[in-house]
Amino acid sequence: MSLKEVMSSSNVIVQALILGLLVRFCSFIQCTPTLLDTNAILLVNASQGSTKEMPENLFGVSFEEINNAGAGGLWAELVSNRGFEAGGLHSPALIEPWSIIGDYSLVQVVTDFSSSFKRNPVALRMEVLCDSKSCPAGGVGIYNPGYWGMNIEQGKTYKLVLYIRSLNSINMTVSLTNSTGGQTLAAKNIIAADVSNWTKVETVLKASATNHNSRLEFKTNRKGVIWFDQVSLMPTDTYKGHGFRNDLFKMVADLKPGFIRFPGGSFAEGRSLINAYWWKDTVGPWEERPGHMNDVWAYWTDDGLGYFEFLQLAEDLNATPIWVFSSGFSIEQAVDPSNIKTLDALDAIEFARGDPNSTWGSLRADMGHTEPFNLKHVAIGNQDCGRGNYRANFLKFYDAIKQAYPDIKVISNCDGSSTKLDHPADLYDYHLYSGANTMFSMAHKFDSTSRTGPKAFVSEYAVTWDDARLGNLLAALAEAGFLIGIEKNWSVVLLKFRPDAIVFDSYQTYGTPSYWMQQFFSMSNGATLLDSTLQTDTPNSLMASAIWFQNPLDKNNYLRVKVVNYGSNKVNLTITFKGFDPRLINYSKSSTTVLSSTNVKDENSFQNPTKVSPVKSLFKKSNKDISVILSPNSLSSFDLQIQSKNIAQIDTKNDVFYASSI
Repeated sequence: MSLKEVMSSSNVIVQALILGLLVRFCSFIQCTPTLLDTNAILLVNASQGSTKEMPENLFGVSFEEINNAGAGGLWAELVSNRGFEAGGLHSPALIEPWSIIGDYSLVQVVTDFSSSFKRNPVALRMEVLCDSKSCPAGGVGIYNPGYWGMNIEQGKTYKLVLYIRSLNSINMTVSLTNSTGGQTLAAKNIIAADVSNWTKVETVLKASATNHNSRLEFKTNRKGVIWFDQVSLMPTDTYKGHGFRNDLFKMVADLKPGFIRFPGGSFAEGRSLINAYWWKDTVGPWEERPGHMNDVWAYWTDDGLGYFEFLQLAEDLNATPIWVFSSGFSIEQAVDPSNIKTLDALDAIEFARGDPNSTWGSLRADMGHTEPFNLKHVAIGNQDCGRGNYRANFLKFYDAIKQAYPDIKVISNCDGSSTKLDHPADLYDYHLYSGANTMFSMAHKFDSTSRTGPKAFVSEYAVTWDDARLGNLLAALAEAGFLIGIEKNWSVVLLKFRPDAIVFDSYQTYGTPSYWMQQFFSMSNGATLLDSTLQTDTPNSLMASAIWFQNPLDKNNYLRVKVVNYGSNKVNLTITFKGFDPRLINYSKSSTTVLSSTNVKDENSFQNPTKVSPVKSLFKKSNKDISVILSPNSLSSFDLQIQSKNIAQIDTKNDVFYASSI
């Protein structure tokens, strides 16, 4: 989890975080020339007046609840279907993935409507038909295997919360075991004399061993009926205690996203309106959240990762939050403009930004966040522009939001890259899914777009189908070319989503080539863009940009040149400068980073997670100039440490050209 994009437009449905963050896949089509080695020159112009500071939130991430990117992924809850609601609001209902321990003649389970929570009324009724003499050793009961098998690690602790009820006293064992129940990793007894009313039970389990495919068990040998509801098991070491799985959070944080778009695109609207992401059902105590069917991607989510948690995630990532909400459309249904109610959207903004004494701001404060969140962008709908009443619905929301919150930037679904929008908007959403060759060629999409009017928010883009397959080098290079085009056109593209490309299971994770490609842009937010011009006979296979930035780790200043060689031939590249003396480069502290492989179809995997990943080395300089060799099918970054504090100090009086000599 598709879970590293902010002031212009980019909606990317995310290459499935196989988390979610979202990972899209494409097919292999070899493109580019088949000539011999190519020569090229890159002129980097650092003259005064030719540099432009880019927004702090130009590149970011777009989250989509797909492939369990949130539920079962970034959100660290280990129990799947913790409230027994996934089977639907009827009785009896299916309870997967819960299962019984023991023969059905000894223990029987069924759902009923006995829950004490009004918004999620389903509970599980377990009847034990055997006793201490007739039950098998250890007793009978129920177990939950989680989403992928629970990852239980030796020495770590896990907080268990559940609600139980029984007309009799209970003596029950709760344990963490391997997938068959044969190995116990942690166990405690739950003994209670009076649980005739729903009772909340909390305990902490400490694991004595590691098993990545574990399950949670409840067993007893006492005859009688026990009701269960809202069973939660969370690692106690989530990021800052906020509920995010540490390794997946770090994968996203390493992209240094300037924004995060949530809760998704199609997921936000649902296939049917009843299954849209209605934010009010996702806030407040987790036990009281009803959850809903993710009918776009066909699985249940308990909404533990709710509106509040998304805002918290943005804050933890130091990223601008961009909230997407239904414009009155689901994939299959529509609300007439006369029936559009804007109050729900205004309430959501008040929840995020309101005074802690306000109606919805007080709920946020009760949830532990007294200070407002930094919500300044909202997107009205997802891919709805072509639908009949979209503009009418949009304008009702737009007018209401602008009247109450004039500073909120409102994003339209309509594409304004080629023709002017016929309605007011601060940004317009741009989506691109294509083959690799088309994606690379779209690097020039915004070259001729008007510099006035709403800017683009590229929230979704990805190389798709066979060109991407399971996330290969070809897709990464094509997307890198497109991103360089976005970088060079930042004045018309304010926000750009990086497609999420994080693959995970219960305990391990890796980045696809697209993920590693995105890290080449991790310093672009807030950097200074330098004019750069390529002189080459193969313009359709090379893209390059140059930025000036300060590394937050070593506090040194760098000039970074990024070049995509989308061709199958080696390129001899000479880098020249205008308005900058290359003698200010400290070559001993400069580096080269290359993303490439022997085959453009190469992919990463759990068995070989870094097969296609960046290789960093010291920068090698010839005696006379900066000449580098670009490997076929590669993305290269040359980070040149500069012995000067800012770009203005290295401008020369006459703006002379340098072919670099030192």
